[in-house]
Amino acid sequence: MSTFSTLIIMLAMGAVAVVLVMGLWNLAKGGSPNRSQSLMRMRVMLQFVAIVIAMTALYFTSN
Repeated sequence: MSTFSTLIIMLAMGAVAVVLVMGLWNLAKGGSPNRSQSLMRMRVMLQFVAIVIAMTALYFTSN
């Protein structure tokens, strides 16, 4: 894969990790359940986007 596609995939995975940690942190400190729920929904959405990006990069870089 090219450097650009690798960078984009890593950024997407990093975004998933950041939202996951934010959700877990909110849950651990006893924060708002609504905020935890919205963060976990955002995590699922970002995971979907990361998978789509990875599959698209693999499709265009493989022969």
